[in-house]
Amino acid sequence: MSDLGPVAWPPEPIKTERLVLRESEARDRAAFIELLASPEVHTYLGGPRARDDLERELPEVPERWPGSFVVDLDGAMIGQVLLRRAMHRRPTATGKTDLGYLFLPQAWGFGYATEACAAALDWLDGVLPGEPVVLTTQSANVSSMRLAAKLGFTEVERFHAWDAEQWLGLRSPVTPSA
Repeated sequence: MSDLGPVAWPPEPIKTERLVLRESEARDRAAFIELLASPEVHTYLGGPRARDDLERELPEVPERWPGSFVVDLDGAMIGQVLLRRAMHRRPTATGKTDLGYLFLPQAWGFGYATEACAAALDWLDGVLPGEPVVLTTQSANVSSMRLAAKLGFTEVERFHAWDAEQWLGLRSPVTPSA
């Protein structure tokens, strides 16, 4: 799952201009099922999971582990941001923190992913200063490629996996000012 080392979890909720990043709660279960079963969300992620399986297998409080943030808009979950130790076969990603995110289709196009991911990265910079972060997406996922650029990720390599070209970007560590 996640290994963010000595980071205290859960942190206080992170508030942005429009969003709150927080730990998951039981009230988020239906939104997680929707997120994980959505064909639109999983277009570039190997396809959705079966809703029946999710209903049966998802715990009462899903995705409750260090590095998993629920993205909350006006008291309702609209997505998830994940920070976890990269579990790639790619040597350039090994040992770095991997940024992942999923948003419900009705939340697309409003800048929520940029706002939430930037807030999560700012939090990470505060608790693990100097931590390099990687992001992997299919190069065909234009929206994800645009988000990676907005967040300051630069291309490290492209590779073929899961029957598609993948893009691996690195966000250089933010070094604390002395």
